[in-house]
Amino acid sequence: MRKNPAIEITGKVMKLKLPLPEAHLLSTGTTGKLNTSFEEGFILVGFSDWPQLELALFVLISVFYSLTLFGNTMIIVLSHLDLRLHTPMYFFLSHLSFLDLCYTTSTVPQLLINLHGPDRSITYGGCVAQLFISLALGSTECVLLVVMAFDRYAAVCRPLHYMTIMHPHLCQTLAVISWAGGFMNSLVQTGLMMAMPLCGLHHLNHFFCEMPVLLKLACEDTQGTEVKMFVARVIILVVPAALILGSYVHIAQAVLKVNSTAGRTKAFETCGSHLLVVSLFYGSGIYTYLQPTHSYSQSKGKFVALFYTIIIPMLNPLIYTLRNKDVKGALRRVLWKGRDLG
Repeated sequence: MRKNPAIEITGKVMKLKLPLPEAHLLSTGTTGKLNTSFEEGFILVGFSDWPQLELALFVLISVFYSLTLFGNTMIIVLSHLDLRLHTPMYFFLSHLSFLDLCYTTSTVPQLLINLHGPDRSITYGGCVAQLFISLALGSTECVLLVVMAFDRYAAVCRPLHYMTIMHPHLCQTLAVISWAGGFMNSLVQTGLMMAMPLCGLHHLNHFFCEMPVLLKLACEDTQGTEVKMFVARVIILVVPAALILGSYVHIAQAVLKVNSTAGRTKAFETCGSHLLVVSLFYGSGIYTYLQPTHSYSQSKGKFVALFYTIIIPMLNPLIYTLRNKDVKGALRRVLWKGRDLG
């Protein structure tokens, strides 16, 4: 009898070995679904559909990740070392930088390992942890950007009362609310996801465990769960975006009343960087999480995910500091101080 190379017989156990494209077809339901236990983990398909891109992606992502670590760490260090940066704006900016460090680290090292080597597996527990942590950090950033918009509103629209409004106790409370709100949202959505039975082979057509991709493996009708998740996503995405938009309407009205051209320019420079970050972050987040699961393109989703897990955290330090005289001055003072001590 001719031996089938796709079947491996070991003792009394017969294992079915399929090439990646066939396994992917099964996992996505094209040729049927297999009820199975996912306790042994998943295979992250990543960018194996484009093997010619993997080396270039590995190099680019390594560079971007290094820049992300350097830039965000620099902001955190400067915000703590320089007394002139001990203000509410840089207090929240240091939280944003810490968030970006954690967010990229929750996904990028796994991606680099998958791009560099043949092992693309992730344990079930590791997948759940990655889903929970990345979703929690992304949700926290959604709330924190609202807090930063409120800080800019107080600075521009209530300049005489700014330090009274944004006192240290309120800043700390708002930071705690941001973190707590993000983790609560992740706990709700991750709990709903993990309560659903999964079918198919153990292949995720993504480079990390993300909610829309896991929903593709659900055995049962996901409409009820998706409605609950949609409500949670509206609360964490649409409501903050609307609040930020409202704050910038008031900021624009206040800036237009300023007679001084220099004053208008300074106000726009102060708020422009934050508005750019908001546009990039919410645009990519809304594309991924506010479309129905059946219309979600996993191929496009992978590249959009690269944008908000790697590109935006790398750009944040540049956007906030490229034209920021305070940060540039703080960097010069720290460098000169280190030179004098040396």
